Amino acid sequence: MNSSKIVIPNNHGEKLVGVLHETGSREVVVMCHGCRSNKNTPVIEKLASAIEKEGISAFRFDFSGNGESDGTFNYGNYKQEADGDLRSVIQYFHNTNRVVPIILGHSKGGNAVLRYASMFHDSIRGVINLSGCYDLERCHHLDDPEFVEKLKRQGFVNVKVKNSSRKYRITQESLDERFSIDMNQTCLRISKGCKVLTVHGSDDDAVPVEEAKEFAKIIPNHKLEILQGADHSFSQHRSLLASTVIEFIKSIHILTFSYFPVCSDPIPRREIRRCTILLGIIFDSDRLSCNMNRMIVGASNGGLILELLKE
Repeated sequence: MNSSKIVIPNNHGEKLVGVLHETGSREVVVMCHGCRSNKNTPVIEKLASAIEKEGISAFRFDFSGNGESDGTFNYGNYKQEADGDLRSVIQYFHNTNRVVPIILGHSKGGNAVLRYASMFHDSIRGVINLSGCYDLERCHHLDDPEFVEKLKRQGFVNVKVKNSSRKYRITQESLDERFSIDMNQTCLRISKGCKVLTVHGSDDDAVPVEEAKEFAKIIPNHKLEILQGADHSFSQHRSLLASTVIEFIKSIHILTFSYFPVCSDPIPRREIRRCTILLGIIFDSDRLSCNMNRMIVGASNGGLILELLKE
């Protein structure tokens, strides 16, 4: 695996730390983690490796206040994560002459990528929402009378992380922000030209699978995949999740730019696999003979261009 750590400043000057799985493709899939998580959570890390194996670069990063990134953890922070952090990451790659055609988010990260697609109609052609929450007014903490009493009295509650000694703080302000996000209106603003995949586990005990079906009802260009028996993090269904995600990415026909050195000998088919696998191009022979400076595969008005720039 060819991976490296990259630090990107967000709109507040905070350092966002991420890992780039580099394949040399111009396109980068940006990946967002969920609440109280980070870029190294297994569901994100393993998907990044699977995407990399297909010849596509992937970037997984920590939102501000999480993992190695600067900032203070905020239970809400939905607007900052999408409008600030994710926006800064995508602009960073655009400024380095790369393209982010697909964004992927798990759990709360799913809300971030959907919100981003609803607000910024730039290079995003596909959104992958894994276990995202549709009804943000639903909060299981509010079912606990003791939690509600402390919140009213203190304005915040320190909540213990399950199976851990760590705690995190939920403030009334962060809950107010969460409740102010209307995912119905958010999803209606997503362009019809942007394809959206929602993947949800039938046995998700954190976000009910019924919420995934709500996304399917309102997003115009949407595909729903329910993985039977899978939990919130797809812990026992990682291979199936990876194949589902990769199939969706291929369906969008990301166009990978590859550059080859001048050659007089045939180029082995395996050398151009990364360039062609996402385009669905099938070569009749196992080897392609040409003498060129470089091969560029691109797109214009939705059509494919295969241009050989010869010496």
